[in-house]
Amino acid sequence: MEFRHTCVVKTVGLRNAQQTGHQNAGARSAAASGPAGEGHTREAVIKLLLEEGPITATAIGERLGLSPAGVRRHLDALIESGEARATRSAPWQQKGRGRPAKQFQLTATGRGKLGHAYDDLAGAAMRQIRELGGDQAITDFARKRVQAIVAGVGELAGHTPAETEAKAEEIAEAFTEAGFAASTRKVGAGVQICQHHCPVSHVAEEFPELCAAELEAFREILGTHVQRLATIANGDCACTTHVPLVAPKPNIAQQKSAQPLVAQPATTSTHDSGRSAE
Repeated sequence: MEFRHTCVVKTVGLRNAQQTGHQNAGARSAAASGPAGEGHTREAVIKLLLEEGPITATAIGERLGLSPAGVRRHLDALIESGEARATRSAPWQQKGRGRPAKQFQLTATGRGKLGHAYDDLAGAAMRQIRELGGDQAITDFARKRVQAIVAGVGELAGHTPAETEAKAEEIAEAFTEAGFAASTRKVGAGVQICQHHCPVSHVAEEFPELCAAELEAFREILGTHVQRLATIANGDCACTTHVPLVAPKPNIAQQKSAQPLVAQPATTSTHDSGRSAE
């Protein structure tokens, strides 16, 4: 399954347009009220919460062409089932005066329903690898797995902000193809690689070497120190990694020898998505 920002919106719009033959938002909302459209729209809301959450109801309506009542119906259903939750926007996210708007995001239950295929089997296999080869065998496996994901991504040649940002986007695209629904966003003097979904998050809770190997791969490709701000395995909304756009180039060989491959816990944050860096 692949999650992309454009696919979520365009797919819903095309489906509804084919059903009604109209492009306006009112027609899309009407089409979504039918049984089939209802299911497609709920799926689109869930994907938007996954990729953009925390996100306001107004933003959801604008992205999907839904009426406020339609958005509220889907959000209420997801909250009632325990798949989503509402929080208040942080002061720095508030636009204008008045009470902070509510933002919505998926819960662990909601993420679990997206599918974590063969978690039990994968966990059993990993435990067997550790029993036969010890911790080093797990580390080697984790590294090879990440190397397969970024096999087509070469190391960063020039360390300019533009080139670093482009390489981070290349990494995100590789992880998206592997099912991580990754994206990048510019934040201050850096760029963040955000993995909105993790198909192995349940296994990574027991084997943090999987997360650590990803971070090590990021450092090697980008040729600079990167910092994990949040991880899904630790209960956050996304795996968020901060990459400085302008920084002295460290000696990666020395960094690797000085730092054993261990998972970095998410830093303490008041925002589950790791957006405190903004």
